[in-house]
Order: sequence, then C-alpha cells, then structure tokens
Amino acid sequence: MTEKESSLSIPKLDGDYEHWAMLMENLLRSKEWWELIETGITQHGRNVTLTEAQRTELADLKLKDLKVKNYLFASIDKNVLKTIVKKDTGKDIWESLKAKYQGNTRVKSAQLQRLRRNFEVLEMKESDSITDYFSRVMMVSNDMRNLGEEMPDEKVVEKILRTLVEKFTYVVCAIEESKDIKDLSVDELQSSLLVHEQNLSKHTGEEQALKMEGGRGRGGYSNGRGGYQNRGRGSYRGGRGG
Repeated sequence: MTEKESSLSIPKLDGDYEHWAMLMENLLRSKEWWELIETGITQHGRNVTLTEAQRTELADLKLKDLKVKNYLFASIDKNVLKTIVKKDTGKDIWESLKAKYQGNTRVKSAQLQRLRRNFEVLEMKESDSITDYFSRVMMVSNDMRNLGEEMPDEKVVEKILRTLVEKFTYVVCAIEESKDIKDLSVDELQSSLLVHEQNLSKHTGEEQALKMEGGRGRGGYSNGRGGYQNRGRGSYRGGRGG
C-alpha cells in the first residue's frame, strides 16, 4: 500500500459505522476483493490433498486477503482494533465490526425508530440553503436505508416538497403541476430548486440595489442610523417659518 493510498483512499472509521461501511465496501469492490468479505477463504482439512492449481488459487486468495486486512487495519483506530478478538481474515474483522456497531436486531430496530422520528420532524429553516437542507434529509434517509428501511426517491421528494420554507411555495406548485412526482428523482428536484434559489438571490440583490439608487436619487443623506433625511426642500422639524 502506497503512502498516497493510505492518506487519500482509505476511509477512517470515526464512529459513523454506516457511512464507513458504505465507503469501504465500495473501495473493496473497486479492487475486486469484496468476495473475500462475503465468502471468506475456504478452509481445507489437514488430510485434504490439494492439486497444484488449488494450491496456487489458495495462495492468491490469501495474498488478497492480506491486502484486505491491511486496508481494514489502516482504517480502524488502534483502540477499536484491540477490542476485535478474531483477526484471522478480512471477513472476521468485518463481521466483528458489524456486530459491534450495528448490534443485534433489537438495537437496529431502536435505531430505525429514532431515525424515522428524525425524518418525520425534519423541516427546512429560513437560514438553510437548498444544499444544506438536502444534505440533512439525505443523511437521515441513507442511514435508514442502511438499516433496511425502504426509502424510494418518491418518499424523499414528497418529504422535501412539503417542508420547504414559504419562499419556495411558487416553485413547489409549479413542479407539482408540471411533473409526475413519482418520476422525479431527488437529484432532479435539487437541480430545479437550486435554479429557483439562485433566481431569488439575484432578485433580492437587484431590489436592494434599486432601493439604494432610489435613496441617492432623492437627494437623501444618511442620518447615521441606516436611514435618510430629506434636504433641499426648505423644511425642518417643527414646521415652516412664516
């Protein structure tokens, strides 16, 4: 393993097991080593005589498994590694971590219930950008999927559409009228909303610029408190002279 691979490619297990497992599985699949996690290495009895081809194949599998173990060791903190009892194969390490962090069925059920509640109460805040809000929704959605929950795009899309802040009401209505929500992907929805968000920002910026121009055009000057006082009309506080 090169220093570059070690620092850039290997995800670190920082407590978010589901996220780490997803990244690590993808990495091992890209190396064509995932089979060693799924099926492990077949153990032959001492009295079994292997052919030359079988010995070659077994040696190749063991070498690949060593590489898998190196990746796993590099991704796990030493204090966590010390708690893993069986480390003979990559499959042993993977299953130990899975049992440790995912827990049994009862624990998974409790985790899923908590995530369902979190998903239900999610709402966009006025301070959220579209990107921020989508990230929050997708984080909970993906955690639910990793625990076995059915989370089709349609469900996520409907959730987002009904929990956006008021300034997106117009575009939500337009999307619902022009598209079949069942066929709308999360990525497509985000793209549409990002365009609307950019237009809103541009419009707000233009309005502010016009207000400033209007203030200067009326011959106003700042009173030091964010407002303008009139001048040039011969008037003053308290009425006209005369």
